[in-house]
Amino acid sequence: MNPLLSSSPLPLFDQIRPEHVMPAIDVLLADSSRALETVTAADFPAQWESIARELDVATEKLGRAWGAVSHLNSVADTPELRAAYNAALPTVTEFWTRLGADERLYAKYKTIDVQALNAEQRQAHKNAMRNFVLGGAELTGAARDRFAEIQEQQAALSQKFSENTLDATDAFSYYASVAEMAGVPDDVQQTARAAAQAEGKDGYKLTLKMPCYLPVMQFAHSSALRAVLYRAYVTRASDQADEAARAFDNTQNIHAILALRQEEAVLLGYPNFGTLSLVPKMAPSPDAVITFLRDLAHKARPFAEKDLADLRSFAKEQLQLEDPQPWDWAYIGEKLKEARYAFSEQEVKQYFTFPKVLAGLFKIAETLFDIAIRRDQAPVWNANVEFYCIERSDANGTHLVGQFYLDPTARAGKRGGAWMDDVCARWLRPDTGQLQTPVAHLVCNFADGVEVDGVRQPALLSHDDVTTLFHEFGHGLHHMLTQVNEHDVSGISGVEWDAVELPSQFMENFCWEWSVLRHMTSHVQTGEPLPRALFDKMLAARNFQSGLQTLRQIEFSLFDMLLHTAQDPQQDFLPLLNQVRAEVAVMTPPVWSRTAHTFSHIFAGGYAAGYYSYKWAEVLSADAYAAFEETAGADGMPNLETCQKYRQAILEAGGSRPAMESFKAFRGREPTLDALLRHQGMAP
Repeated sequence: MNPLLSSSPLPLFDQIRPEHVMPAIDVLLADSSRALETVTAADFPAQWESIARELDVATEKLGRAWGAVSHLNSVADTPELRAAYNAALPTVTEFWTRLGADERLYAKYKTIDVQALNAEQRQAHKNAMRNFVLGGAELTGAARDRFAEIQEQQAALSQKFSENTLDATDAFSYYASVAEMAGVPDDVQQTARAAAQAEGKDGYKLTLKMPCYLPVMQFAHSSALRAVLYRAYVTRASDQADEAARAFDNTQNIHAILALRQEEAVLLGYPNFGTLSLVPKMAPSPDAVITFLRDLAHKARPFAEKDLADLRSFAKEQLQLEDPQPWDWAYIGEKLKEARYAFSEQEVKQYFTFPKVLAGLFKIAETLFDIAIRRDQAPVWNANVEFYCIERSDANGTHLVGQFYLDPTARAGKRGGAWMDDVCARWLRPDTGQLQTPVAHLVCNFADGVEVDGVRQPALLSHDDVTTLFHEFGHGLHHMLTQVNEHDVSGISGVEWDAVELPSQFMENFCWEWSVLRHMTSHVQTGEPLPRALFDKMLAARNFQSGLQTLRQIEFSLFDMLLHTAQDPQQDFLPLLNQVRAEVAVMTPPVWSRTAHTFSHIFAGGYAAGYYSYKWAEVLSADAYAAFEETAGADGMPNLETCQKYRQAILEAGGSRPAMESFKAFRGREPTLDALLRHQGMAP
């Protein structure tokens, strides 16, 4: 009766309870361990299909069950679930570490006849051989034991880092007065008022969740209110937080994680974790990454300096702010944009109702990739979660291509940010001979709809929210449209980490195409579509502060890489961050700012020594999108031959070949920086 042991093709999210976790994981770990012993026996054939039929089937079931638990831990955290997750985490980590380092299995893989494999299997085998080495399979004795300990400790520390970030975010609240809320958008005020009333309190409950925090920073006239939220936000999970919140301080977790990563790298024969991290990526070395980032920073800096000069001048002349503080910049920027381009984000937001945006997203995806998307049914973890299927029709009928869950709204107990994760991969299963449908999670943290005069209004999205939705859907399409049958290299599996952002960033471009945008807007009150004149103003403002934004991303990326190559893990990392800011930034935060303490991408999210991937992949995605610009019709609609070529070369190929080969199959050459600089208004 344990839902985590069900043979259901989809997780039974509505039935999974904390008490199910450990019993199910114990069973699945035992099954996987037995499978490992079976395939490593001397008389078991060293054949790809035979190993997959026994071992991969067992470990995939374990992975899917643990994936469901991990997902719930991210989107529906409770004390009970957290305790169950943390209790099982060491044993799960121990198994995967033991599997990846098993010298018997490594030896078996070495004797597989690679020439007998198809192209997909050969790529998967090549990746597996590399991963055995990175997983410690060539270590012996005390080094092997220590490597396993490191993996368990890292898993626990990353989980604690994530918990502290979530708890520190959820712990803060501020009840603002009517006067303090002047300038804040109506829908944000209504949500905040309802939250306060639900607690029997006066005023407006403000939180550090992005749908609340960001519009307050952009629109609240009160600099004092912005200062309160800003300080709370940038000191989360740090020694600078309010005394009551210092229990969530991540300082020691960061030091411990960095020390373990450095020790792991040395055990595997690498000078630092940055070098180790790049082994399975496109970038050839940390020096190459650092050179790329510094080159891009050099090109972006003049634009950033002009952005900052414009902000200072406007603040002084129009807002009478002689000495703007860090919590003033978002407000100044919004006011400057309104003055320069004669529109506001709040005006635009009225046209982007979530249902209409989603319909528009589906329409362009259907057009580009020859698919149909429709609502489907599946057990879910929250009433706001929706489930969809992707189909394609041909002469032989209609075929299921993929399925996905969409969880769009922010709430307590849900990790911040937006992400895509897989439920299962496309796989020609060796146990049944059936083709497994890929399934994905698409998770965002948008504001929910509000009640106005007793009528429930749909959620309103900023244009940045729309871009985020397109971004995550791009990841989902990469996972679900694959035509690869080997699960270790289908969809996003096996794709180099610094190329995996290509399809997601590629999709963002369509948020700036009138031929697309006009189909996904509807004013929340009148139902009228976005006026072309307003879109033209948005387009004119597209690269507003792109120099500042680029340097901000480079600051994070350079700090991440230097942190994992040039920093003593035991030493204070703040001087390094200040050094990076002195080198590339034009805008400096207060000395008490502690953004590293909630940098979940690198301490709890898989981007360690890999945050540069966003800028690296932007080069790929901008160049790829340039092919669509070059072949678009007079009406702005994409050329369908280009769409098909992109789908086949990038999306359908998944990780079955190196990302550069896929890019060259689409573009006919390697990427250049030109399109990125042009798209961001920084062309020479």
